[in-house]
Amino acid sequence: MREDEAQKWKANQAELKLMREEQARKWEANQAELKLMREDEAQKWEQQNRRWDENQAEQRRLWEESRAESNRRWDENQEELKRLHNEIMAQAQKFDRSIGALGSRWGLQSEKAFRDALAAILEQSFDVQVVNVTDYDDSGEVFGRPDQIELDVIIKNGLLLICELKSSIDKAGMYIFERKARFYERRHERKANRLIVISPMIDGRARKVGERLGIEMYGDSTEVEAV
Repeated sequence: MREDEAQKWKANQAELKLMREEQARKWEANQAELKLMREDEAQKWEQQNRRWDENQAEQRRLWEESRAESNRRWDENQEELKRLHNEIMAQAQKFDRSIGALGSRWGLQSEKAFRDALAAILEQSFDVQVVNVTDYDDSGEVFGRPDQIELDVIIKNGLLLICELKSSIDKAGMYIFERKARFYERRHERKANRLIVISPMIDGRARKVGERLGIEMYGDSTEVEAV
């Protein structure tokens, strides 16, 4: 009986050992599976985070592009508005000068004030200085008798430009300007590169004279070709 009990005990212990080993294998297998599951979840989470970051980066890029485009359009719009404003102001000033020319012709303001306005525009537009030169024609070459001669001249980069800035000019005035310019050339022994008349009111017959004498004619200082 004791031997039989001993054998049963050994058999029971062996069975328990097998059960423990089986449980240990199952535990290890379960832990390995859990590890794989955790790794898989971690990988999925990492992918999700990466996609989130990529999506956020794309959203930021699109936002920056949209903001840059909006800023560019805003700047272009502001430039266009500024250009239109300047054009309107230039036209308004030109209109004012035309009115001023009429006023000067009718004696409502001085010719000098009108001349100064045209000269200021030339100086501002072309970064030059318009110099009013006064000479005395003691031989009467210009007017047929001795008299004072006034001319506006521009000297830039070795060029000499002789200008007539008037509220209005007729045929006789065009001839007088040409004679004054030639008088200046002889007096100062220097040939003018350009003769320019700027006046909002140029008589039709005066234009023909100017074209024949090679005189440039403009209705306003802003229309003058580059000095």
